[in-house]
Amino acid sequence: MSQTHKAAAMSVCPSCEEPLEEADRFCGACGYDLSAAAGTDTGAPATAEPAASAEPASVEWPAAPDLDSSDLPAPEHLPTDLQGLASDGSELPTAVRFDDPVSEDTFKLAAPDPRTATAEQLEAATPPAGIKLCVACRSGRVDADGYCENCGHAQPRERDHMEQELGAVAAVSDRGLRHHRNEDAFTISSAALPDGSVAVVAVVCDGVSSATRPDDASLAATQSANESLHEALPRGTHPQQAMHESIVAASESVNSLADEPETAREHKPHQNAPACTFVASIVTKELLVVGWVGDSRAYWVPDDREAPAARLTEDDSWAAQMVAAGLMSEAEAYADERAHAITGWLGADAYELEPHTASFKPDRPGVVVVCTDGLWNYAESADEMARVLPADAARRPLHAAQVLVGHALDGGGHDNVTVAVLPFPVAQSGAGSA
Repeated sequence: MSQTHKAAAMSVCPSCEEPLEEADRFCGACGYDLSAAAGTDTGAPATAEPAASAEPASVEWPAAPDLDSSDLPAPEHLPTDLQGLASDGSELPTAVRFDDPVSEDTFKLAAPDPRTATAEQLEAATPPAGIKLCVACRSGRVDADGYCENCGHAQPRERDHMEQELGAVAAVSDRGLRHHRNEDAFTISSAALPDGSVAVVAVVCDGVSSATRPDDASLAATQSANESLHEALPRGTHPQQAMHESIVAASESVNSLADEPETAREHKPHQNAPACTFVASIVTKELLVVGWVGDSRAYWVPDDREAPAARLTEDDSWAAQMVAAGLMSEAEAYADERAHAITGWLGADAYELEPHTASFKPDRPGVVVVCTDGLWNYAESADEMARVLPADAARRPLHAAQVLVGHALDGGGHDNVTVAVLPFPVAQSGAGSA
């Protein structure tokens, strides 16, 4: 008699007493092997020894006790608490198994940590000149599109935050906290004068956000103005005349950006031509010159804070026009929502260009603060600017510029922020404007 027939004679499972169907070989409730209970009779005489089973013997797992766990904490189990055999009859594992051994280098940083690395480790990890490394993984090279070739991390744009110090002048520019890019630009430099002395130069421009390519406009203006000044000053051109010529040169460079192919204007056909504001300063051993178009400003702050500070520029703005015409007080005009609407700028859509220049002969040491409205919105008056400016600004111009940018960011950072700080060392006494 076959095992199947033998099993069919059973009406209930011998393990759990579950009713069985006619052709069942295993219990549908507990999985009990019915052929093991029925024997291995294959038609041999009853007195013959039973043949060895080809399948492993089943394991009867102990039943868990019934507990009322409503008022008991959840039990904790360890792998070693589980006694018994695996389904193939072997012992259960009592330890966690790793498919691959973990080496010490598995989680090793690709580059040394600069906080703990030795000088030799840092030197060995320094890339060759001209190669930029990723700011995230510190090991992958940055491709031409600004992404790391190793981890794919997008790198910060160079203009998001810029700092530069050059002897007696320093500048800092920051994207701010609300803008998606930095549309300001600056240049700082020094030029040799015919008498052997040095002129220190700072140019700051603020791209007009309502125009197309404002970042390109500000960059083109600062570079053109700086080049113009370096051509004129060594020839002996008066600094104020050189300033006027540099503004004209900056305007022409911004105007040229409007000469775009038609395909470049298809997406924004109604947007204004590239535009920016302009402010610059030249400091010599005895002369202070400023030039501007728009609402970027220059301030004079003496080292002796008991002496008055002064604003050296007048805005080309709606508010300034209202004050100049006597129609509003300064407080009323700048509280108006139209206050910052500019009436002068560099660009092909501008009205007639009117460069403003002025020269002064301060009678005491101090510093010139050249900035965009991203800063002076948070320190508008000359007295407010003097209070924010560190007392040692003449000796530490870069630190002073960093503090001023930080003041604007702490105040909300609603706009791009750019500031240059130029110390004025006075070689002779005397006051007044020239």
